[in-house]
Amino acid sequence: MDGILLINKEAGMTSHDVVGKVRYLLKTKKVGHCGTLDPDATGVLVLCIGKATKALQFLTSDSKEYIATLSLGSFTDTYDASGVILEEKEFSGVSGVEDVLHSFLGEQEQIPPIYSAIKVNGKKLYEYARNNEEVKIEPRHICIENIELLNQKDHLITFKALCSKGTYIRSLCVDIAKKLGYPGHMATLQRTKSGAFLLEDCYTLEDVKNGNFKMLSIEEAFSDYEKFIVEDENIVYHGKLIKSDIDHDVVVTNKDGKVLAVYGPHQDGYLKSIRGLF
Repeated sequence: MDGILLINKEAGMTSHDVVGKVRYLLKTKKVGHCGTLDPDATGVLVLCIGKATKALQFLTSDSKEYIATLSLGSFTDTYDASGVILEEKEFSGVSGVEDVLHSFLGEQEQIPPIYSAIKVNGKKLYEYARNNEEVKIEPRHICIENIELLNQKDHLITFKALCSKGTYIRSLCVDIAKKLGYPGHMATLQRTKSGAFLLEDCYTLEDVKNGNFKMLSIEEAFSDYEKFIVEDENIVYHGKLIKSDIDHDVVVTNKDGKVLAVYGPHQDGYLKSIRGLF
């Protein structure tokens, strides 16, 4: 069983929990996910099954879309609703929300939450937090490509954001709240899009349990990528260089459209194999 399975993750499960459940349901150990979702978050989780696990690194999308709800009035240590409240301020109204949201458009530096899996000196940030150890958290370069106010009711603000890989919506919520003059945290989060993969095309774990699902082929998963067609497949099977002036990564296929590998620029006039997908 080889292919890409799009899961609509439910709240209360880690991404690794979902991988374990799918391994059990599909009776295969070869399952991996593309891009972690927090336990409280829901939505698009891209899984690679069988031989498709070779494609994991290429399907971890550069851009993702989320719908988040920001709660104004309380700040937590985890930046979300599951954390311990560290600061509170009575909510007395807010204005200029759309202007504040739009001020976050574009490239910027963002400080990730300490309760995250980013490694510093070989140890995950949340391990420092749990041990009450101090650690310097370096800012990360991110890009908010689009942000849109969906709903505003009392202290709850719901917005949609399209952002680069590595963006923490929890941090974005906290930063938005600060600009609005309040402590705040992320109340809910749903990933609606990961690269070309959409929420409406996802299946629940219950669907998978009942056999009501369809996996994407590797060819379908790479349908939006630029292709390079080779006449002789043996060139790819033996990992040989391909003569070409292309200066970026491409998906190499045979003349029938079967995906064989991902190649990238090597030196002037050549492409080299990054990963075989056969």
